[in-house]
Amino acid sequence: MKNTDNKETTEHQILEAAKVVFQAKGMEGARMQEIADQAGINKAMLHYYYRSKEKLFEAVFKSAFLLLAPQLNAILNDDSSIEDKIKNFTFNYVTFMMKHPYLPNFIFQELNRKEDFIQLLKQNTGFPKLEKFKSKLDSEISRGILNPIEADQLFVNIIALNIFPFLGKPLIKAFANKDDKTYKDFLESRKTEVANFIINSIKRQ
Repeated sequence: MKNTDNKETTEHQILEAAKVVFQAKGMEGARMQEIADQAGINKAMLHYYYRSKEKLFEAVFKSAFLLLAPQLNAILNDDSSIEDKIKNFTFNYVTFMMKHPYLPNFIFQELNRKEDFIQLLKQNTGFPKLEKFKSKLDSEISRGILNPIEADQLFVNIIALNIFPFLGKPLIKAFANKDDKTYKDFLESRKTEVANFIINSIKRQ
């Protein structure tokens, strides 16, 4: 039991260290020795757990992505209204990303590097599915609650408006003349601003 606990602790140390290095230097710029140093272990031990930088990168990416995916999937597939889904999705997404600000760039970095990796993630049971979201949207449109809009278009609007403040943080801070404190306040306000903007654009008056 103790050996198992030690192994899990070491693996956690490695993944946390790799997350820091990959975030700072990307897949190509990172070095295994640097990751080993960050984790406080020797390079031989790092290779014992992960034989290549590519395998380690994929492990870090998967663990990062799967922190968020089940939460989003649960919101998309519960029995709440589209309005509540948008509010909950936005609030949870922004809250989560404020705690894990490295994730958006990390995810897009990996998807740009290896596009077919998303197919492996889709096999996970927690990967977000849109079927119930689409069905709920069609129902509310037919009942006159919402203006007609394709579910895919609405979902992309939600994702885009939520993710850009994290992907484009340096640009937005420069344009809006914000420091770290005021930018954090700005992100807090996005939890409701984005939802209200989207809901007002689709809700039938």
